[in-house]
Amino acid sequence: MTIRVLLVDDQPLLRTGFRLILEAEPDITVVGQAGDGKDAMEQTRALLPDVVLMDIRMPGVDGIEATRRIVRDAAPAAHVPKVLVLTTFDLDEYIVEALRAGASGFLLKDVPPDELVQAIRVVAAGDAIVAPSVTRRLLDRFAKRLPSAYEQTAPARLDRLTERELEVLRLIAKGMSNAEIAAKLVVSETTVKTHVGNVLTKLGLRDRVQAVVLAYETGLITPGAS
Repeated sequence: MTIRVLLVDDQPLLRTGFRLILEAEPDITVVGQAGDGKDAMEQTRALLPDVVLMDIRMPGVDGIEATRRIVRDAAPAAHVPKVLVLTTFDLDEYIVEALRAGASGFLLKDVPPDELVQAIRVVAAGDAIVAPSVTRRLLDRFAKRLPSAYEQTAPARLDRLTERELEVLRLIAKGMSNAEIAAKLVVSETTVKTHVGNVLTKLGLRDRVQAVVLAYETGLITPGAS
């Protein structure tokens, strides 16, 4: 299956660079480009991409608001594009908001070409990008500033999980893959996938990215925890 990608960035040079990288892959095609969030929303409706590679800071409608509207407007439909946001280290504070808006993950703008391609494939397949080296750093830095929306409901929500599911959630929040979790718990990867699915279902979460944010917000994982 060919993965249809929409490139969104206000810098034409960056869009061109990403396009050259992606169109060299036999299973990826760039169906369009947009220079701002408003254009991104319009092109998403018209072109129905599988993945939207979304910059955050753009004139007019920024990437966070565009992500929120794309995910919200597409949710009732059969085709819901996955949004993969782009950032730089000096924009760390925007990442949590982008994830809350419905993004399936994020990349740094200087991501190596092979990692960019792999990330798009992973997101298109329905998974989320939770890069341990970046996600942990961002959440450790900003978790104390997250809104306390879950403070009253956290205990009740987490009580729905078994001890093993809580353990799996902690490991997800540390950025561990299913294979790494399986090795640590000495169980099969299939068993881990079952636990992850149960965690997401019981907590009403869309993907692993939301699980990471929730783990920090509820205090299950705290900044700096090992």
